[in-house]
Parts: sequence; structure tokens; C-alpha cells
Amino acid sequence: MCTGLVGPGEMAKIITVKEAAELVQDGAVIGSAVQGMTGWPEEIGLAIENRFMETGHPSGITHIHEAGQRDFGRMSEDGKTCRGECALAHDGLLSCSIHGHVGCSFKVTKQIVDNKILAYNIPLGVVGQIWREMGRGFPGLLTKVGLGTFMDPRYDGAMINEKTKKEGKQIVTYIPDFLGEEYLFYTLPKLTVALLRATTADEDGNLTYEKECMPCEPLDLAMAAKAAGAVVIAQVERVAATGTLDPRNVKVPGILVDYICVAEHPDRMMQTHITHFNPAFTGEIRIPMKNSAAPLPLDDKKVFTRRTAMEIHGGDKCNLGIGMPGLVPNVLMEEGVDSQVTLISESGLIGGIPAPGGDFGAHYNPVAMYPQTDHFSFFDQGGLDVAVFGLSEVDRDGNVKTTFLNGRIAGVGGFPNISANARHSIFVGSFTAGGLKCHIEDGKMCIDQEGRFDKFVESCAQLSFNAQQCLAKGNRVTFITERCVIKRTAQGMVLAEVAPGIDIQTQILDHMGFKPIIPEGGPALMDAGLFSETWGRLGDHF
Repeated sequence: MCTGLVGPGEMAKIITVKEAAELVQDGAVIGSAVQGMTGWPEEIGLAIENRFMETGHPSGITHIHEAGQRDFGRMSEDGKTCRGECALAHDGLLSCSIHGHVGCSFKVTKQIVDNKILAYNIPLGVVGQIWREMGRGFPGLLTKVGLGTFMDPRYDGAMINEKTKKEGKQIVTYIPDFLGEEYLFYTLPKLTVALLRATTADEDGNLTYEKECMPCEPLDLAMAAKAAGAVVIAQVERVAATGTLDPRNVKVPGILVDYICVAEHPDRMMQTHITHFNPAFTGEIRIPMKNSAAPLPLDDKKVFTRRTAMEIHGGDKCNLGIGMPGLVPNVLMEEGVDSQVTLISESGLIGGIPAPGGDFGAHYNPVAMYPQTDHFSFFDQGGLDVAVFGLSEVDRDGNVKTTFLNGRIAGVGGFPNISANARHSIFVGSFTAGGLKCHIEDGKMCIDQEGRFDKFVESCAQLSFNAQQCLAKGNRVTFITERCVIKRTAQGMVLAEVAPGIDIQTQILDHMGFKPIIPEGGPALMDAGLFSETWGRLGDHF
């Protein structure tokens, strides 16, 4: 096993993906710098899987990453093997998952739910920040992110299944008094292998990322790996001669890279979950965006997306989460105000238009791309004006649960960093879940069929967001649905607005596990224009 930095004048060794897999030993602790399929060395992952199926090795590995990987809808030729991180999800191969988000890695989540592996869910932004600290020779990260949530060891200590709670080691420590304030201290196991993916390597192992649409944190991972004496392996699309790469484009220097393997099938170098390569995601080209998004149909989703857009103002720096928040740019463009807002994604992308769905994390026409670890430092300092998230489970205090939804594991992703520090956290989505049907008629919201699951409950079994801690910083919290707007104030959860046509008792209160505060004189009516085909009034709020 290689240790330390590659010496001056030494070239990184070019090996096959099969040879790369053989460097992963039993009990290995693997780190990968990924967001979706961005940064995932697909062929190395498949080679590790093939070696295990043939020999039973490597066994008992730990995989640490920020966001789970799966190539949506794609399988191996035999129709049995998943792509992405799922290649590691075999009994005996994977023994522990430490992640920010794992919801896309369905075979891994099944192992977690079935208590076959240890599993820890820590904030996405914290993973890269720990690696940066470990790369400096420090043992971990001191931060306030995660206080008062399931990541806090006074609750679950980031352990997300019973096996981990019984057999796992503590990786988060509560610090009650450090210079008069409380903190959490996160640690990670020392790496033995770091798996990187880049577009180009030169013969010395210098890496450039021309086709990667998200910066991720490969440098932080490589530094942490070398500090631990670990092996650093990079899968690339091509190898260039020494001295031919523009040094300004090198994101990981060759002194940190031990081995290079060239992908035998470049089509497996996926840019996102669903896109092989789009030059508009990298800044190589800029595509016209005006009128590029068709207006949303007038339905419940358009209503709560419009209402959410009313909370955004000209000059705001706004982060959009996955799911329903991805509709916000459509409304901004339809109303002609998209250029007045800086849209941001947790992946390190600023400006342009965030891509939805399986392309989440990428931006069309980004104006800046910078390392994800630095990006989360911006979030942690309170740099965001507005952050928009999907609406999942909410309790009487405005706390939110995102990790387990209807029995499925998702993972917190970058949510804890962003929600705890944004000046205004907005949660948007349907009021109930599971079969909700509604329509708009004569400017009124009509509920045709209620959802089977209530989202507003007495208490959340597990907290991903602590509303009180958010309010203590002077930040705002708002919940927006198709039928009402609820605001978390110092007094509690206030039913601030109701949609025209909605009966407060039968269609709101009867579907809540608690009674919200109702203002004297009743809640206000939501803007009537939200329920019309043509609105054209969003600019009034900018």
C-alpha cells in the first residue's frame, strides 16, 4: 500500500480497473467524492463487485460519501447488477455506510432497513469539511450543524438503524461548553482508499475536470487520504502527456494521486444520474433560457410554487432543494424575474437555472462553480437569503423529519447545513400525501380526494430540522401548501393564510395532529391571482 505523497518526478502508475479493484483490501475504508453519478468511478465500482462475486474479496468494507449514486434506469448486461454505489451492496462486501444522502442507492438502503450493515447519516456538507480537517492532521470537525437533531448524540448520534445503535461506534460527540457555546464534534474512520473520477489525467497524475458538472470535494478527499497513508486511485476518460495540462485547470495535483485507470467504456462516465454529457452544465456553452421552460399547468403545484416565489425578492441568494422546489425557476421565468435572483445549489453551483429531477445538482449556464466544501462554508456563515425545501413531516413546533419517509430512507443531504443557517427557510409541497387529488375552479382550490397521510403531526419521531434553534438566530420559517400558509413564530405555528374555497375545519384542522394558532379575525386569504391562468404580479413583490 502506498503511503505519503508521490515523490518529485514520479509518475502515477497507470493500471487497469481490475488492478484497481485488487488494491481494495478486506476491511477497507473507501471514500468517494460524489454527487449523484458525478464523480463516481463507475468502472472501478463494477470491478470491485466482480472481484467480490468471483473471490469473496474484498469483504467488510466501509463506504463514506456525500450523496448516493445510481444511474437511473440502467442495469448491467445480465440485468442483475445495478450501476453506481449499488455495485457495492452485497452481503459480506459492504459492512458500513456513512453518507450525507443515500436515497438513490436503493440496494444500499435495503441493506440498511434490513439491518445487514451499519449506517450513519451525517450532513452532506460536514463530510467534506471533516476530510478537509483530516487533511490538515486534525481528528474531526467542530460545528453547530446538527444540534438538536437526530445527529446529536443526545438523540441518535447519526445512527439510522437498530444494528448501528447496538453495534456501532460513536462518531458524533456533544460538546456542551466550548468558549461558552455548545457544539457537535464529528469524526470519520481513517481512509485506506480514496476513489476519484476526473476527465483527464496527465502522466504525473494531475487531474482536470472538464466534463464534470459539479465540483464536489476531490481535493479534500485526496488530502485526507494521503494524511492517513491511504491509496488514491483516479478513474479518467483519457491520459495526456506530462506538461500539457493548463495548471489553472488542475483540481487535484499529481503528488496526491497514486494510480490512474482509464475507463474502457467512456459512456459509463455519467455526468448526472440521467445525462451522459451536456456542455451547458459545465459552462462550455451557454444555451438560451428565455422561454425555454413551458409554463406550468394551473394546478395545486403551480399554486404553492407561485406562493413560494412571493417570498423571494430581487437580489436574493436562493438555494433550491430537490423535488418541488425545482419548479420555482419555471415560475420565475414565466413571470420574467429570473434574472433578478441568484439561484444556488448545494453542489457548488451558482447562477443560471438549476436542473430538475435526475439532473439535480447541475445548472444550465452556471456563472460560478467552486468546491462543495467551500460552498458549505458559505451556507454555514448564513450567506443564503432564502432556502426552499420539499415539505415532508412537520410537528407542532415546526420541526421537520426528512430521513425516513413512509418507511423509505432518504438521508438529510445538505439540508441540515442549509436549513439551520438560511435567513428564511421555506418548506413547500402538498398539505397531505398519498393520493391527494384537487383542481382549481372559479379561482378556488377544490379538494377531490384527500391524501392518505397527514404531514402535520403532533411530533416527529426523528428531527432533521430544529425550528427553535433556527428562530433563535433570528431566521424565519414558513410552510407553504396548496391550501394554506403556516408560519413558525415565537408564539408557535400560525395559520397565516388560507386558499379560497378551503374549509378551515374539515380540510385543514381535521388533518393536523395539532391545532395551530389562528389569528384574531381568522387567517388572510391567499392572493387570488395565484389561482388564475395568468398571474403577472410576481414582479410586484420584487
